[in-house]
Amino acid sequence: MPNFTDVTEFILLGLTSRQEFQVLFFVVFLVVYMITLLGNIGMIILISISPQLQSPMYFFLSHLSFVDVWFSSNVTPKMLENLLSGTKTISYVGCLVQCYFFIALVHVEVYILAVMAFDRYMAICNPLLYGSKMSRTVCVRLISVPYVYGFSVSLICTLWTYGLYFCGNFEINHFYCADPPLIKIACGGVHIKEYTMIVIAGINFTYSLSVVLISYTLIVVAVLHMRSADGRRKAFSTCGSHLTAVTMFYGTLIFMYLRRPTEESVEQGKMVAVFYTTVIPMLNPMIYSLRNKDVKEAVNKAIAKANLG
Repeated sequence: MPNFTDVTEFILLGLTSRQEFQVLFFVVFLVVYMITLLGNIGMIILISISPQLQSPMYFFLSHLSFVDVWFSSNVTPKMLENLLSGTKTISYVGCLVQCYFFIALVHVEVYILAVMAFDRYMAICNPLLYGSKMSRTVCVRLISVPYVYGFSVSLICTLWTYGLYFCGNFEINHFYCADPPLIKIACGGVHIKEYTMIVIAGINFTYSLSVVLISYTLIVVAVLHMRSADGRRKAFSTCGSHLTAVTMFYGTLIFMYLRRPTEESVEQGKMVAVFYTTVIPMLNPMIYSLRNKDVKEAVNKAIAKANLG
């Protein structure tokens, strides 16, 4: 029988053990985190105050920005603290809480991206019915499902994480509490946790991605039947930003969670995790604003109004 040990805290090994990079990483990720907060909170405020951004697409985008703020805030502050700390520890309870919110917010975000794809399908393929079919009540119901489902699934997954047992190795080869490195150092309860992690991730990524792919397949068919070249260009431009966000987020998560945890996969996953926990939340407001005429106009009007005030 393995010698199980009561766990009170873990040691997060972080991105690197080389001291000369710690301050550099701290500065870089602090700047990235500040840009993430300013960009996403700014997007939420802009959508709430701009009359031309009151369509369902921007309603869903404001929720994506909201989730990105919390997604990054769940991981980055502790990572920044540990970069300048000598101990680099996280309590057992703190680790479970971080796991819970991470899993919940991942599920919320993938299904918000699926809802946004469905919204684009309705806008392009059923433009005459779009206003009535995508009413405010319908939008609120659609956006409620990812939150309720995501936090419910996360509770189950976190209980399975709580079922892991440890035998003296409390060093997590990561910069936050993630399932793969926790499974790697556990000595009991591993198989059920590993199996359920892959199955649940596979089911949810497959289902949500199927909604995205089916929506965009129907959109492409509808756009190709448009007679106006300007109409086709406008339709594709409104979808391009969303497709970019979907590709980045799904690509990195599939790389991280649909593989068995090994030393190599955990090390590679750590580098990939930097991208989806810090970089993608920073890029999303830029992706949705740089190529979006409505957002640019709203920004210009808000700036002009502030200058007049």
